Amino acid sequence: MVSPREVQAGRSGPRRPVVGGGLKYQRTPPPVSSFKGLVKYAGKTRGGKLTSRFICTDSTDYSEVLPDSFPSAPAEPLPEFQLEPEDGFIVKNRPVQLRCRASPATQIYFKCNGEWVNQNDHVTRESLDQLTGLVVREVDISVSRTQVEELFGLEDFWCQCVAWSSAGTTKSSRAYVRIAYLRKNFEQEPLGREVRLEQEVLLQCRPPEGMPPAEVDWLKNEDTIDPAQDSNFLMTIDHDLIIKQARLSDTANYTCVARNQVAKRRSSTATLIVYVSGGWSSWSEWSECNARCGRGWQRRTRSCTNPAPLNGGAFCEGPPFQRVTCTTLCPMDGGWTEWAKWSACGTECTHWRSRECQAPPPRNGGRHCIGSMMDSKNCTEGLCTRNKKVSIEQTSHPLDPGMGVAVYSGLVGALLLCVVLVLCVGVLAYRRSCRHLHGDITDSSSALTATFNYKPPRQDNPHLLHPSAPPDLTATAGTFRGPLFSLQQGANDPHHKIPMTTSPLLDPLPNLKIKVYNSSTVSSLELPAGGHGDPEILSLKHVDGHSGHPHSGHPHSGHQTLPREPGHSTSATLGNLGGRLTIPNTGVSLLVPPGAIAQGKFYEMYLLINKWEKTTLPSEGSQTVLTPVVSCGPSGMLLSHPVVLTLPHCAQLDTPTPDWTLTLKTQTHQGAWEEVLTLGEESLSSPCYLQLEEANCHVVMEQLGTYCLVGQSCPPQPACKRLQLALFAPRAPCLSLDYSLRIYCTQDSPHAMKEVLELERSLGGVLLEEPKPLLFKDSYHNLRLSIHDIPHSHWRSKLLAKYQEIPFYHIWSGSQQPLYCTFSLERGSLAVSQLTCKICVRQVEGEGQIFQLHTDIQETLAPCSPLPSGGGGLPSSQVGSYAFRLPTSIRQKICASLDAPSARGCDWRMLAHSLGFDRYLNYFATKPSPTGVLLDLWEASHQGDADLVSLAAALEEMGKSEVLVVMTMDGDC
Repeated sequence: MVSPREVQAGRSGPRRPVVGGGLKYQRTPPPVSSFKGLVKYAGKTRGGKLTSRFICTDSTDYSEVLPDSFPSAPAEPLPEFQLEPEDGFIVKNRPVQLRCRASPATQIYFKCNGEWVNQNDHVTRESLDQLTGLVVREVDISVSRTQVEELFGLEDFWCQCVAWSSAGTTKSSRAYVRIAYLRKNFEQEPLGREVRLEQEVLLQCRPPEGMPPAEVDWLKNEDTIDPAQDSNFLMTIDHDLIIKQARLSDTANYTCVARNQVAKRRSSTATLIVYVSGGWSSWSEWSECNARCGRGWQRRTRSCTNPAPLNGGAFCEGPPFQRVTCTTLCPMDGGWTEWAKWSACGTECTHWRSRECQAPPPRNGGRHCIGSMMDSKNCTEGLCTRNKKVSIEQTSHPLDPGMGVAVYSGLVGALLLCVVLVLCVGVLAYRRSCRHLHGDITDSSSALTATFNYKPPRQDNPHLLHPSAPPDLTATAGTFRGPLFSLQQGANDPHHKIPMTTSPLLDPLPNLKIKVYNSSTVSSLELPAGGHGDPEILSLKHVDGHSGHPHSGHPHSGHQTLPREPGHSTSATLGNLGGRLTIPNTGVSLLVPPGAIAQGKFYEMYLLINKWEKTTLPSEGSQTVLTPVVSCGPSGMLLSHPVVLTLPHCAQLDTPTPDWTLTLKTQTHQGAWEEVLTLGEESLSSPCYLQLEEANCHVVMEQLGTYCLVGQSCPPQPACKRLQLALFAPRAPCLSLDYSLRIYCTQDSPHAMKEVLELERSLGGVLLEEPKPLLFKDSYHNLRLSIHDIPHSHWRSKLLAKYQEIPFYHIWSGSQQPLYCTFSLERGSLAVSQLTCKICVRQVEGEGQIFQLHTDIQETLAPCSPLPSGGGGLPSSQVGSYAFRLPTSIRQKICASLDAPSARGCDWRMLAHSLGFDRYLNYFATKPSPTGVLLDLWEASHQGDADLVSLAAALEEMGKSEVLVVMTMDGDC
């Protein structure tokens, strides 16, 4: 039998093999299906199996002998690979075996880097598929390290299989062969540290360069750390180890181990010491004064055991004991007074006299007088014995019958009187208990008095609750926070009065009904909901049939209404595509990125600014409120990805040193304020990320609720708040001799100025000049306002003092109530119409502004219009892709390109640095897609000017040309 290789050689002559390493290559494909002079002969062997042979003949033409056509066999399909070669790594000098299998296949050969591998380097096995009856051919080749190293160029060494059948050829996928290696030196090794207890710890490790890339494990005292077993450990995508809160047990030696198929490398050991600084225990009770009489001292002690210093921690500072002086009053024993005079001689023939222990009385622990207080003796000198016997005999006679009847009649009358008194007391107690079961409904006019007087229910009361209907003790009470009013009633209050607070009661409360159940634990408020009764009620319901509770822990906790202030709130129904809620002309917005809401879920989300009179201030002590108090919800809904809340602030931040300690606070369901995070003190347990800009702050969070930013001065420099000063006057021509000017002092934010403009519009005022800025310093000095250069020949100021002042704390506390001062003037006659003066506003020992006024009070002035503000042109709500400037396709490609860590650092970390979002990278490192959260923050911070230029510039700086091409083709760069 002649092999195809021999036929090929006999037909065209021997080909010179191309040598490449150990494999021999040839430039022409080795197998063909038929050759000239090759005749296929088929026959049967003795076993009955069909065989075929190729007989090589000369070049004689048999066209005249052979028939024109032969019976054709069924057409074979194209070869189909059952096994394709796989990528491999050459470890040290061990070659890589590449294997492929195809059926049906007449021949299979490998082609490596575009050259055919010599037939002698193939190991071929042939079998028959029992199910299909087709020939299955399997071929192996071996690739050595020398072959791979001899390949020069940028392309990796690759091989692929080519299989033949009568129907044609099929190529397999390429298999790449690379030389595996692992460098010895780490790019960055962990460093030992000493940290305090519960501090966040970051141990960095950059493994050596290797192929394939090394896998990294962390060892703690030679034991492998498994974050799944201990949640206090966290490994980032950059192979860093984060200890969320250092414990005493975390004091250990830590080693970073990198390994791949070639080798295993260990970094230098980093020793982590968790120390505990000492803390004082509570003071003991003061000891007794050491002097029993007179001046002495008392002492109390404490120990440095709460906790005791450990692992080199600092010892407690301060004295372990305190001593104060004391004075003990000296004890004074009591003394008897003189005996009193003898009493008159009594029926027992004795008389008495007494004395008291009051000369002096015992004091300061002195002893009481010793002896008897009473003294008696016989006053007849023994002559009273017979008379006494006679008197006894006389008293032993029985009573007169008439006198006994009178005594018994008196006793019976007294008993009846006691019974009547007991019945009266029982009736009064029963009526009082009935009064506790039913209560009147007091309208708003009586609710505004100093006390509530509750009277027993009457049948003619139209507001009387049905006596058979029990009170609904599960009704949710509408809570009014702040100093509005207080409902407090004790169970033993006999007068049924509820004390109220003072000054805020002067504000009217229209349509307010207060329902009180006389129970020691339950009192509720009812507000009219819906309809025309109260248009300031916004019903927030879950779209799928559940209602959202803005102050509950779960979105399906029951129906609740929230006050809707026109121009101070917005709402929209959002789903998986996300959207953006914006309150126009306030700078307040909420960005809900795509995927934050689960697929198939829809929520009616809301965003509102709380009115100053309906909320308590979150500031304490020297803190000041820097943003409006904003609620977003429903507060209990579950978010799959963080959302971004944008708030305008009035903190002055352009100083070279940080003057502020800024804290984000949230309001609990009970109305109390709690700290969420302090800027610069974030840890992995912080639920939010705060991005601070010159005029806005962006809160990246996963829990909706009520939020506000507060701040206080960071010593030694006092912080400054940005204020706005606005001067208003009456709009209509002045028809009287009196004329008034109002100057408002409010925070420098769009929302605060919008509130002032709305207030003045209702009062008929007009803005005379553009508002002026003022930096208000934390110096405890008041704001002083004064008027100057009044033409006294025609005008007179009615202000008795030279100036007016707004107290420092009223401004610094950050109350959302607009603060203003009024200057009342009086003109000499109705003919005077021109007013020229200057109004000076300045902080005592601080900065100031001057309003130069020149106006005609007879001229009709145009009404004040809202000032332009950031984001004022945006609609109140945008749903779906229309809410985002970055298209979804570009966003996905940017995330796919930057989420994976890069050895050169050209990943999401460099994007955060380019965009200025790199203040605390650990927050983004814990997210499934750090790039996605960064892009959401970029959308929120550029909602007014998101033209993609800044983002494209950042990507260009990073060298991400492939992403820039996508943005150029698909985006609007």
